[in-house]
Amino acid sequence: MILEVQKKQATPEIVVLELRGRLLMGNDSRQVEWSIAEVMKEGGKRVVMDLRELDAIDSTGVGILVMCNAKLQKAGGVMRIVSTDGIVESTLQMTHVDRIMKFFETVEAASEKFEAT
Repeated sequence: MILEVQKKQATPEIVVLELRGRLLMGNDSRQVEWSIAEVMKEGGKRVVMDLRELDAIDSTGVGILVMCNAKLQKAGGVMRIVSTDGIVESTLQMTHVDRIMKFFETVEAASEKFEAT
């Protein structure tokens, strides 16, 4: 399955990007970068990346998530990751992404933590 990115508003201040399929090297992975750029252009600064429907991720995918987080932080924003135990979360933990972004089990939990900050 190719990568599909769906944008949703969790609250007026929080945008959720749901990723489905495979976040791998190739042109499809640029969709994530473009989606973050669109959110930022619209003034969004709080993003939840929902990776629960992601089947696979490689080093390119990890790099894109880290780059998008850095762009958001530079603009004063914050990104949270929603993931469940599996190959995607294992890959993100192996590459220490969990040290620079906070992980949550649900979109609701990630959204609540935004409200607390």
